[in-house]
Amino acid sequence: MDTLSYKTVSANQNTVTKEWLLVDADGQALGRLASEVAKLLRGKHKPNFTPHVDCGDNVVIINAEKITLSGNKWDDKTYIRHTGYPGGQRSLSAKELYGKNPTRLVEKAVKGMLPKNKLGAALFRNLKVYTGSEHNQEAQKPRVINLNEIK
Repeated sequence: MDTLSYKTVSANQNTVTKEWLLVDADGQALGRLASEVAKLLRGKHKPNFTPHVDCGDNVVIINAEKITLSGNKWDDKTYIRHTGYPGGQRSLSAKELYGKNPTRLVEKAVKGMLPKNKLGAALFRNLKVYTGSEHNQEAQKPRVINLNEIK
């Protein structure tokens, strides 16, 4: 008799289907790239999205050294950290951080757009960022995603 019973399907760890996605960061603005990648990591593009479950995909970003920042952000944007000792606040500009490690610039942007809890830490582990067009995930056969075509 329950022919018209519609039940909300809630995803869990066993029912989630994860796939590998490849994103090319060549010529992309950092913040726009990071927000789209955060959606892919979180799984918000899937019909069975569940907020408390890791139902997102694994994302590989290549060409991290070819991202762009608009305006004066290369000089004005600062990344602050603290050593834990008194007077131990250190800061780097975006240009200095890019000079040290371009992948960290992309990783920090994406991590800031994920939840600040255990789920966010688990989602961040699904992100791999590489400089250049070579990556170590060829065995997973990642599907290429063009961020300019996602709406």
